Amino acid sequence: MSETRSVHPCTRCGACCAHFRVSFYWREADDDTPLGVPVEMTEDASPFRRFMKGTGDRNHRRCIALDGKIGGKVGCSIYTRRPQPCRAFEPSFEDGKRNKRCDEARLAHGLKPLTPEDWR
Repeated sequence: MSETRSVHPCTRCGACCAHFRVSFYWREADDDTPLGVPVEMTEDASPFRRFMKGTGDRNHRRCIALDGKIGGKVGCSIYTRRPQPCRAFEPSFEDGKRNKRCDEARLAHGLKPLTPEDWR
């Protein structure tokens, strides 16, 4: 009997990557930290902060590292090197609790909020 492996809901979404500004401490970039966020994919926000290119424009946000179509098959081209805000972002119900920011991003892109059933 073969085991069916469920697909992580984030790999069929990508809404957070095209809804929020991804700002982080400048030292996370690879010009200071080996294997950090590729500096060419960032912009300076202040002397101590950077943000991912594509996330600074409030009206047309889409992280430069997001591959695929929102709501379809998506992925992060720098997943193992992504900044702390991306690492910390939890989709709704991954830990059993709703994340209002996840719901907000999904709704902004015409997607229904995740439910506990999406994790089964």
